[in-house]
Amino acid sequence: MEFQAAFVTGGSGFVGGRLIERLVANGIRVRALARSDRSVAAVEALGAEAVRGDLSDVDAITAGAQGTDTAYHLAANTEIWGPWKDFVRDNVTGTQNALTATRAAGVSRFVHCGTEAALIAGEPLRSVDETAPLRPDSKAPYAATKARAEQAVRDANGDGFETVVIRPRFVWGAGDTTLLPSMVEMVKSGRFAWIGGGTQLTDVTHVENVIEGLQLGAREGRGGEAYFVTDGEPVVFRDFVSALLDTQGVKAPGRSIPTWVAGPVAAACEGLWRTAPLPGAPPLTRFAYWISSQECTIDIAKARRELGYRPVKVRAEGLAELRAAGSR
Repeated sequence: MEFQAAFVTGGSGFVGGRLIERLVANGIRVRALARSDRSVAAVEALGAEAVRGDLSDVDAITAGAQGTDTAYHLAANTEIWGPWKDFVRDNVTGTQNALTATRAAGVSRFVHCGTEAALIAGEPLRSVDETAPLRPDSKAPYAATKARAEQAVRDANGDGFETVVIRPRFVWGAGDTTLLPSMVEMVKSGRFAWIGGGTQLTDVTHVENVIEGLQLGAREGRGGEAYFVTDGEPVVFRDFVSALLDTQGVKAPGRSIPTWVAGPVAAACEGLWRTAPLPGAPPLTRFAYWISSQECTIDIAKARRELGYRPVKVRAEGLAELRAAGSR
């Protein structure tokens, strides 16, 4: 299935920007939702036509998606902490609005950027595949609302409107403005510590592999289905994060907190910050504890089989690009 025009939400972000670049390079006309002057400038610099509005504005999304055949929904609240109502507004209601508006605009394919976090509720994920249940009951607002958002996307499939979910895990690569910069800042401020030694296995997904998955999902994905995409082989969490930090000239510390200490501390911190409430984010949240200490390994056989997915960026190449970008 080939497409000629695309509508993108979250186009000024790390993944969204790379997606716009790839779509434009492939000769696809792109319109991108932009809620600020900065976002307008960012998507226009990448070659997209900016559509002023946000995920609360169904009319703006409908108008912007008119004349496009596929929509990529990447906009989301990815913060580690915040009011539940903000996560519901951005991740659940925002996704429902995007679905309603793009269907009304005549879009035939809706590709949602999901996450393995939609399956996380406090237990490790070992060789998990797409048959594992979503966890809208998770105590982590990001995880719970991304689960609810994905379910809305999959439920919306039908009547000439096909929806597909692509789930990357731990997105990394040159141009990351969130994850790696946050880890670097934590090390430099003395707030970084491994939990349980950081020796668990985890899967990760280079941003170029995410883009590959999104485009294959649009062309080859079955309506109503979800697909995991990763770099193909798991890594030791501590080794990989240390390698990421090293590309920025930062040495990972050796300090470690036992898991039996970190878990109760995370729960206590969340309780205190919710009830007090205290400013800023807790020093440790449940979600941060889970993703930093528990195994998360993923089976991508379904994407390989049904989408023809193969990682296009190998880890060594991605790390070299990060090192080169950090030296500039």
